[in-house]
Amino acid sequence: MKLVSWNVNGLRACVNKGFYDYFKEVEADIFCVQETKLQEGQIELELGEEYEQYWNYAEKKGYSGTAIFTRIKPLSVWYGLEENDEPEGRMITLEFDNFYLVNVYTPNAKRDLTRLEYRLEWENRFRSYLLELDGRKPVIVCGDMNVAHQEIDLKNPKSNLGNSGFTLEERGKMTELLGAGFVDTFRHFYPDREQVYSWWSYMPKVRERNIGWRIDYFLTSGRLTPYLKDADIDCQVMGSDHCPVKLYLEMSENPLLITK
Repeated sequence: MKLVSWNVNGLRACVNKGFYDYFKEVEADIFCVQETKLQEGQIELELGEEYEQYWNYAEKKGYSGTAIFTRIKPLSVWYGLEENDEPEGRMITLEFDNFYLVNVYTPNAKRDLTRLEYRLEWENRFRSYLLELDGRKPVIVCGDMNVAHQEIDLKNPKSNLGNSGFTLEERGKMTELLGAGFVDTFRHFYPDREQVYSWWSYMPKVRERNIGWRIDYFLTSGRLTPYLKDADIDCQVMGSDHCPVKLYLEMSENPLLITK
């Protein structure tokens, strides 16, 4: 099974910058996107009849938003973090036979950190939500989580310490989530790999010089570890200030996937 996650930073713009080419080339079983920045009816994606499409739009026009395109029909779908109440369109959960898939666009603390307190409170609710799901079935989480967890996950850790996305508080929340039983799949396979990032500023020559951050993730419940085959980051793919990240799994009907 191949899963892909990509913050497209405006899906309509990304469609004009090669989205379809990459989508067809990668042939994902499940393809998740974040920051779609559109409302219902503003785009009609032609992905083929084999893909079902699920969208969560932000109430604010041109802002946030998530979507999932899946070849595998889910058992159930719900939107948001609590009782479908998510005005910023930041999350979609699909339930499958052997796992839950959560596609998330984590709130940014903002450059001046005015949203840091909200971000940390949101992180607590998000972790509780994932643990509740994990009590029923294993969970796969993907998306733009807006944090570089360790110094290895960004080019200039010393100069960025305390900046949005690399505060001790935000990094601590990721540590708590991993400590609660989730696995950073890329670091599971490549614990020491350096200079592999998923986001670059639009400032001149930043991407060309690979001055980036790894803030896009696939996390899984720890008991899925035996089924993980590989994780990858398609750094060469353009079309957004983020690039796609991928996860490969060998799923089965093993009942160990169903219960803790």
